[in-house]
Amino acid sequence: MNDQPVDATTAYSFLPQVSVVVPIYNGEIDLPDLLSCLLSQTYPKERVEYLLVDNNSSDRTLSILKAAAENSLIAIHPLSENQIQSSYAARNTGIRAATGEIVVFTDADCRPQPQWLEALIQPFVNAEVVIVAGEIVALPGKTLLEQHADREATLSQKHTLGNSFRPYGQTANLAIRRIALEKAGLFRPYLTSGGDADICWRILGENIGRLEFAPEAIVQHRHRTTFKELQKQWRRYGCSNRYLNELYGVELMREITVKECGYRLARWLLKEVPKDIKQAIAGEATLVDILNTPIGLFNVRARTAGQREAKLPENAKIIEWL
Repeated sequence: MNDQPVDATTAYSFLPQVSVVVPIYNGEIDLPDLLSCLLSQTYPKERVEYLLVDNNSSDRTLSILKAAAENSLIAIHPLSENQIQSSYAARNTGIRAATGEIVVFTDADCRPQPQWLEALIQPFVNAEVVIVAGEIVALPGKTLLEQHADREATLSQKHTLGNSFRPYGQTANLAIRRIALEKAGLFRPYLTSGGDADICWRILGENIGRLEFAPEAIVQHRHRTTFKELQKQWRRYGCSNRYLNELYGVELMREITVKECGYRLARWLLKEVPKDIKQAIAGEATLVDILNTPIGLFNVRARTAGQREAKLPENAKIIEWL
C-alpha cells in the first residue's frame, strides 16, 4: 500500500467508467437517504451507473428502485437476485450487469459523502492498483452503544487493512478493477460472512496488482443501537474468523475463558470504575468511558461464540466467474 506520486494533470483527467453495485434486502427505509447520497456525487454523472440489486426483499424495495430509475438524474439500474439469499450473490448479479472498468461496492445502510467516488477512483490512475478501500466512519449516534463503537472505530478500514495475514477492504466501501474480477473470480455466493476478505485475498494472491487506501473516500455507516444487534454483529465477525481459517488457514482468535472474564470484571469494578467516576465528576470522562470494559467483553464473548459454533458450509467454497 505504498503511495506513489501521480502527475496532477493525469489524475485530473482520469475519469474511467464506473459501476456502483449495492445489494439491498428490505431497504425501503434506507433508500431515500442512499439515493440522495448517490445523486450528490461529484464524479461526472455520465461516467457512472448504479446497479441496485434487490435480494428478494419482502418490502417495497424493488418498486422504489424501479420508480427511482424512471425519475432520477443519474443512471439507476434496478436488478433482482432471487435465487440465493446472500449479499455476495446479489453483488455478483450486479457485477455481471456492470459495464464499467471499475466496480465499486457499498451497502444500502451506508451514506457515501459527495466526493466519495471521486476520491475512491483516483488511486486507479496507477496501473498497479487493482483494489482501493475507502474509509468508513460512523453516522452521528446518541446511544451508549453507538458512542462506544465510535470511540473504538469499530467499522474503520484500519482494522482490516492491518490484518496480519493479508490486508483487505470491507465491501461497505471498496472498489476493484473489472480485470481483477475476471482473473480471480467473483464473490463466493453461498458465503455468509468474510466474503470481502476472501475476494481481496484471492486477487492479491494472484499477484494481479496491489491494494491502496483512500482515506478521503468516505462513507458513513450507522452503528448498532441494541445489545441484540451488537451480539449479532460480533458473532458474525467470529463466523468470519472460522470461515477464513478453513479457507486460508489464518489463525483463530484466542478464546477468552469465563475465569478471564470474571477477573477483568472484578478489576473493572474495583479499579477502573472508581477512577472513571472521579474523572467523570471532574468532567474528564463519560458513561461510555465507565462502561468500556464490560461492553468490550460482551463483544469478545459474542465473537468467540460465533467462531466456536460456525462451520464453513461445503457450498460456500464455490466461486462464481464472469
